[in-house]
Amino acid sequence: MRDFRDAKAMAQALRESLTHKAVTISHSESLELVSKMLGAADWNTLSAMLQADRRDTVAPAARLKTTTALYPAVPLRDLVPFPNATYPLFVGRESTVRALNQAFDGGQEVVLAIQREAAVDDPRFSDVYEIGILAQLLELVPLEDGTFRVLTRGLRRVALRSFAAESAAYQAEVSDVSEGATRDARDLIRRIYQRFQDYAAAHGILVPDLWLFFDQTRDPGQIADTVATRMKLSIRDKYELLATLDPMKRLERIEALLNASQRPVSANYAATKRQALDHADRRRHQYATLEHLLLALIDDAEASAVMRACDADLGGLSQGLVQYLDNELKHTVIEAASAEPTAAFKRVDQRAAFLAQEVGYAAVTGANALVALFAETRSPAARLLAEHGVSRGRADKAIARGVGKGEP
Repeated sequence: MRDFRDAKAMAQALRESLTHKAVTISHSESLELVSKMLGAADWNTLSAMLQADRRDTVAPAARLKTTTALYPAVPLRDLVPFPNATYPLFVGRESTVRALNQAFDGGQEVVLAIQREAAVDDPRFSDVYEIGILAQLLELVPLEDGTFRVLTRGLRRVALRSFAAESAAYQAEVSDVSEGATRDARDLIRRIYQRFQDYAAAHGILVPDLWLFFDQTRDPGQIADTVATRMKLSIRDKYELLATLDPMKRLERIEALLNASQRPVSANYAATKRQALDHADRRRHQYATLEHLLLALIDDAEASAVMRACDADLGGLSQGLVQYLDNELKHTVIEAASAEPTAAFKRVDQRAAFLAQEVGYAAVTGANALVALFAETRSPAARLLAEHGVSRGRADKAIARGVGKGEP
């Protein structure tokens, strides 16, 4: 046995044999049985072992851009996949399901093609981006609602030469792409390592395994793809990272995105942060909390516009905040107070800068800080917002309509 395709062929033969004996099992169940027959704990383990064996024993074929191959294809509406990452996909379009069945039955990889517009239900070549991912299929599970959950792992970038529904199943003709030679990027990697720690903390991204990966890996392309997979970006920004084939340029683009927090702060939001500190100082509170910040955001032009778009009772919200600050924070009163922002206050401020970048604001506004506050789910400020009808979803919709953009 040379690679996972042989194991899949065995699983298919097993299913057909059992069917003739009036015993029906799913494709994933047959893969698990074959894995155990070959001494592996499960299919994922066997697949990983065979992929490693293939990398170690088979000389890599030359990648010629003029050589094309035809694969079953899966169009993606709202996901940009990267190599060396595993993705669960939920599919329901008939042409996609047929393509997946063809891939599993034939032991083939699939092409993951990214749609330009999520609203297109029956995409053609002009509706997908040029660069996609060749992916390995790990598991296909039917769901009760008639859709399927498919687990895939990205293998490498490919260039799409055609994309269409042939025989009622999506297919793509692709060619390999060259990503250029690996170069020393230790200084750039070190900067990205430091910046991504801040980014992960600001966005609440848990990446306990990533720091070990940085320690063990010096491949610029792998590091760029690993970080890009975890960044919260628009589909367009993520695709631009995927389509940036040179690893060094990809790292440089990531560094620029991670440096988004250095964008300017609007004059209104700068005044709002000073007002939040004033709210704490006047009460002789040792710390400026999210409740002080939210009280100041009620008077912030951009943040209050978003809250009004959510039909919030700003008077009632202000009253609730004042009551909380005057009665619940008495234990923080000190004789001579120059309030220090809490860790949560600082996280919201930093997260607001990244959110401004994500929605394309030239400067950070109070509207961005308001949305950033929702991540602090245990804070009384987030609870009071919810009680007055201001939710993350409603705030996002208001911002998408242009509410709260402000000026630098």
